[in-house]
Amino acid sequence: MTSIKTIKSRAPKDYLVFALDVPTVSEAAEYVHLLKNHVGMFKVGLELFVRGGRRIIDTIHDAGGGAKIFLDLKLYDIPETVYRTMNAIAAMGVDFATVHCSGQKDMLAAAQEGADGQVGVLGVTVLTSMSADDVRDAGYGPEYIENISRLVMKRAAAAAEWGFAGIVCSPLEVSAMKERFGKGFVAVTPGIRPAKGLVSRDDQSRISTPGQAIRNGADYLVVGRPIREPDDSAAAAAAICKEIEEALK
Repeated sequence: MTSIKTIKSRAPKDYLVFALDVPTVSEAAEYVHLLKNHVGMFKVGLELFVRGGRRIIDTIHDAGGGAKIFLDLKLYDIPETVYRTMNAIAAMGVDFATVHCSGQKDMLAAAQEGADGQVGVLGVTVLTSMSADDVRDAGYGPEYIENISRLVMKRAAAAAEWGFAGIVCSPLEVSAMKERFGKGFVAVTPGIRPAKGLVSRDDQSRISTPGQAIRNGADYLVVGRPIREPDDSAAAAAAICKEIEEALK
């Protein structure tokens, strides 16, 4: 398992994660072969994994290019089930896997134990699609409704307590997270939108440009539609890498 702490020099593409949010393994394979030299990691989400299972993991491994794999299943279950599932994930050779930080402490401990040091566990704090109204509807009080970052930090603290590799959070919370938990605590950020261009059916609420996310200290930027929707996806990925490169200077 690769840790941020062990990476001495990273190319701009190493920060970029392409979300394989497509319905079939064949379509995912096309994107893997198209983008394997343009991104540093591929994210496999719930829909694709349910449809394709281990095949999609093997497809990414077999494609070459050295891209990492982020299995984003957002585990949330009783501790024993989470332990066994994470143990199975660890055997697949993926680099990161996610668990909901809103679960009980025993569940978080079970996730870390099941990973057995073979996969970096990332805690999902608050989905980037959630607004203040959504937090209110979920039953949280004014202290979190008025400042979602407080809820993110509360859940990040739980992830850190149980030895997780890092968290998934919005780009807006990265700076405060790094200040509190240190640079070695990995920040994976969805909700990334290029400085130029819009996406269709945008359901993200707490968003940022690639450059701003990098300046805030993000370690990985998860991007899906801004790369997938243009006619030339490789060029779209290259343009985002250019924004990352500028921010790293």
